[in-house]
Amino acid sequence: MARSTLINRIKNRKQQNNDKARDKAPQQVNLQVEIVKDLDRNVKNSKEIFGNPDDLVIRELMIGSIEKRSAIVYISGLTDEDLINNNILKTIQLNMKNFKMNILEDIYEEVVAITAIKKTQSMDEVSLAILNGSTAFYIDGSDTVLIMETAGGERRSIEEPDSETLVRGPRDGFVESIDTNLALIRRDIKDTNLRFKGYEIGKRTKQKLVMVYMEGIVNPEIVQEVDRRLKSIDTDYVSDSSHVEQWIEDSFLSPFPQLLDTERPDRVSSNVVKGKVVILLNGSPFALIAPITIGDALHSMEDYSQRWVSATLLRALRYLTAFFAMFLPALYIALVSYHPGMIPSTLTYSIAGSREGVPFPSAIEAFLMALTFEILHEAGVRLPKVIGQTIGIVGGLVIGEAAVSAGIVSPIMVVVTALTAIASFSIPAYSVAVTFRVLRFACMIAASFLGLYGVILVYIMVNIHIVNLKSIGIPYSTPFAPTFVSDWRDLVLRAPFTILKKNPKYLKTVNNESTENDGKQGKE
Repeated sequence: MARSTLINRIKNRKQQNNDKARDKAPQQVNLQVEIVKDLDRNVKNSKEIFGNPDDLVIRELMIGSIEKRSAIVYISGLTDEDLINNNILKTIQLNMKNFKMNILEDIYEEVVAITAIKKTQSMDEVSLAILNGSTAFYIDGSDTVLIMETAGGERRSIEEPDSETLVRGPRDGFVESIDTNLALIRRDIKDTNLRFKGYEIGKRTKQKLVMVYMEGIVNPEIVQEVDRRLKSIDTDYVSDSSHVEQWIEDSFLSPFPQLLDTERPDRVSSNVVKGKVVILLNGSPFALIAPITIGDALHSMEDYSQRWVSATLLRALRYLTAFFAMFLPALYIALVSYHPGMIPSTLTYSIAGSREGVPFPSAIEAFLMALTFEILHEAGVRLPKVIGQTIGIVGGLVIGEAAVSAGIVSPIMVVVTALTAIASFSIPAYSVAVTFRVLRFACMIAASFLGLYGVILVYIMVNIHIVNLKSIGIPYSTPFAPTFVSDWRDLVLRAPFTILKKNPKYLKTVNNESTENDGKQGKE
């Protein structure tokens, strides 16, 4: 009896706490408000929906010979106020005497000089349009509202992206406005088969997202898969394309990026024509390219601006520097600590002489220098641009020289660290360079305990992971495994353009398959 009474008391107390929490929780504004024929009621509803903020502009005016009351509503900062003043207010005032009984229809059809204008009877649609920079026009006695596209405000100008600079190539880059970014792609690809499919992402942010692809080239299965994943995004807040990338990637446990981010319109256009899908998000200058392979991470658009011999040598150099960025410190630890017999005698004596007096083993020495470099790199990124470059250069020189003079590390370790750092900077894709920096520490840990066997073990594990990894259903290790020999012409080798006529075979593009079928029928 006492036990049941105690249980009832606990349940009642929990219910009371839940009721209190529910009462304290902020009430959400109900957007399901109907538009009525009373202007004052509609304006009041608009104020309540937005919370009557200071940047909500409501301009009431009398129009027409019968002095009909009306109002325009917009948010300052999201709109082009010159467009509102000149193309809406001014034109309405100049045509006041010409208005007849149906003023709303006259304004919609004849008066307002706005290209994008539509009617609606949904307050939800009106509110979302205002949040996107549009202007709403109410008129007393009508339950229909005009939504006029007046989005504007301050925007960043088109500049060359700092993350992907080129010696030769276009100098334009994406900005935060998705409309500007789509226009940049249109300028590169003047084809009626270019498709833009729009989405609305984020329950609260409601950001505009566009999937770009080339109909008649891209594999429809890839488009359907990307479409399915984009529709599965269920989150309140999306501010950058990286959020979308982490939602739709195949494996969130993998350190390798499964979508490639870029700020370059020429890179986006090139991949769209090849048969890939590109994702653009309003508010983010970074576009996402899918699907990708491990080879795409080491390619640069400058490869296609140089002659094929030079481009091939540069690509081969990048593959070599990627190996150095991941394995060089681990190889130093393994050879010095476990396998000194594999080093030439003269070099062994030189390393032993330089390490004389160093109190730490090679593993600790390597970890100290690697962590110092990562701290300097992070500090250089977070500081202002000019100061950050100075900190990176001067800090590296001063700390390296001081560490050698104090006998904490050997000169050969400073050389290994510097070469590793330079090698990691030569990787074009920043997200891939970060992956190699993370895996570098895994290799160093394995080398510290198992020597070369540990390095080889990590190398095998990374390869197994890459072979099993996929990007939108396409194997990440393509065209190595599965093997597509014809795609090797644009892998390490960058063959002449006269040979690179077809799109990558692993994408199974529509035009490639139709060409092959036509060839088979011709032979028959």
